[in-house]
Amino acid sequence: MPAVLNREPLVAGRDIVCVGFNDWEAEVWTNQHHLMARFAAHNRVLFVESLGLRRPTVAPRDVRRMARRLRRGLHGAGRPRATGVDGVVLNVVSPLVLPVHASPLARRVNASVLPWQIGRAAADLSITEPILWAYVPQAELLLDRLNPSLVVYHCVDDIAAHPRIDTATFRAAERRLARRADIVLASSRPLADRMRGLSSDVHCMTNVADVDLFAAARLPGPVDPAVAALPEPRIVFTGVIAATKVDVLLLIELATLRPDWSIVLAGPVGLGDPHTEAAALASIGNVHLIGSRPYAHLPAVLRGAQAAIIPYLTNELTAAIFPMKVYEYLAAGLPVVATPLPSLQGLDGISFAAGAGPFVAELERLMAEDDLGARAARARLAEGQSWDARMREIAQLIEDHRPR
Repeated sequence: MPAVLNREPLVAGRDIVCVGFNDWEAEVWTNQHHLMARFAAHNRVLFVESLGLRRPTVAPRDVRRMARRLRRGLHGAGRPRATGVDGVVLNVVSPLVLPVHASPLARRVNASVLPWQIGRAAADLSITEPILWAYVPQAELLLDRLNPSLVVYHCVDDIAAHPRIDTATFRAAERRLARRADIVLASSRPLADRMRGLSSDVHCMTNVADVDLFAAARLPGPVDPAVAALPEPRIVFTGVIAATKVDVLLLIELATLRPDWSIVLAGPVGLGDPHTEAAALASIGNVHLIGSRPYAHLPAVLRGAQAAIIPYLTNELTAAIFPMKVYEYLAAGLPVVATPLPSLQGLDGISFAAGAGPFVAELERLMAEDDLGARAARARLAEGQSWDARMREIAQLIEDHRPR
């Protein structure tokens, strides 16, 4: 986890109710975790865990998650629980909702039960008129109950494009919430363009990085043992390996074209997409699935790399994605090759290639030209893309909006 203490309190003394799209103790941290952990250093935060928007499956990961949610919900009766992150405490509530959002009956039940659960959790903490920070538009159900002083819709992915999301109901809720939100934040240009058709106050704020943490990868230090044991060159990907986003066939072709390269995949397999099949990847001798690493340990993975990749599919879901790993890779000074994602076009420091052959050629060119000067130049591109800088921007937006 990142260090979130000992920073100037840009927003302080506020109550924030955040409706997330993931659980707080998630295997991989996303925008919501980084932002709320920093808010919690000087504010009281109530984090509402995922509302189960993806259609559940009988895959073991989904079953375990549903069982954990049911256990937490019943044991705590929907009450908030305090949890620590780097010494900062925030409150988490696991709401019990029906995860079948396409059903009109389920939506009516959730519209009644969710405000009651979150309203009671807020009352337990004496939270009144909070900032409502919504990562999903179903947070609209809480508007009347919480009477928020400020409503922020933070659109970090085109969630409705996920194949297990009921697109029609999600888009309808999004239109309604965007109209009622005071501020809409979008994490990529494509998302911002779409949101501007729904709201008059849209701000494009791409995902940023813990720049100081990842800059440590450019300094001498330990290399992750699983990475250090592999022959160079090591081509690294950090993040979730999910078939809805990652181009598995491209990775297989890349490894086949360059059997002397070590293709290192550091992250969980199938998170968010339990049908992801990694057997074909695992069967290739120079592809190494090393599993998840704690966030603070990722620089040790990148320290041992000669290049980093973003091998995403190009589809409706990824068209609006601005991966968090972009500035993490650049802060580490690594050469980066990505598939031609629309949200990254024109971004300095990133090379693009479509297809395994061009991907190999671009990696070879960048690694041949790489030196300390090139790495320092890439790291400079990330300097202004830190969480500290982003928090200052957000604090100014909040300051500029008077309470409702």
